[in-house]
Amino acid sequence: MFMTNSEYDFGVNTFSPEGRLFQVEYAVQAINLGSTAIGVQTAEGIVLAVEKRFTSPLLVTSSIEKIVEIDTHLGCAISGLVADARTLIDHARVEAQNHRFTYDEDITVEACTQSICDLALRFGEGGKGSMSRPFGVALLLAGQDEFGPALFFLDPSGSYVKYDAKAIGSGSEGAQLALQEKYNKSLTLNEAKILVLQTLRQVMEEKLSEKNIEVAVVSGGRFQIYSLPELQELIAQL
Repeated sequence: MFMTNSEYDFGVNTFSPEGRLFQVEYAVQAINLGSTAIGVQTAEGIVLAVEKRFTSPLLVTSSIEKIVEIDTHLGCAISGLVADARTLIDHARVEAQNHRFTYDEDITVEACTQSICDLALRFGEGGKGSMSRPFGVALLLAGQDEFGPALFFLDPSGSYVKYDAKAIGSGSEGAQLALQEKYNKSLTLNEAKILVLQTLRQVMEEKLSEKNIEVAVVSGGRFQIYSLPELQELIAQL
């Protein structure tokens, strides 16, 4: 006799008769409640932008980090549980530094992505450094290596997919439709910045400003997070 769905909910490594892992599906739902993040790749580089939500007017906006640097040539945007993301990002930073010390070269974007997914797959193992549940976070990992710019989407199941343009988070459905209509591979980096901000503005509940978004660019092999004055200048172009 099969167990009910609620009984399968408790086992992170137990498949239901339909072949589903409910804990992974619930982790994906947590991402759908997170901040909207958008990434767009061009021949020149990649643009990342993320909405920052504030629960109080007394909150110091600079204390909320939704885009982080992993290495000098790559970084990621976060949607979901930020505390879970810190574990994955710290792991990625260590892997990037170990690669540099061992091989005297930058880690490739896909190799870094694979190392994060390897950690994400360890949920339920019970060993040292493993989680007792899936990570409730999705990442847009952007970087530039010897193979050119690359944008990867990582989800709680431990899988990753390469995209030209991708949106995640609560506004991802509307944002992804907008990207499908407006994106083309011939976009310049500046045009990609405008596209990303215009798309983010469409799905945000609050008025877009330099205080409630974060933007980063990967270009020329360097990952750069924009400062407030740079964000103001960029928003003025909309």
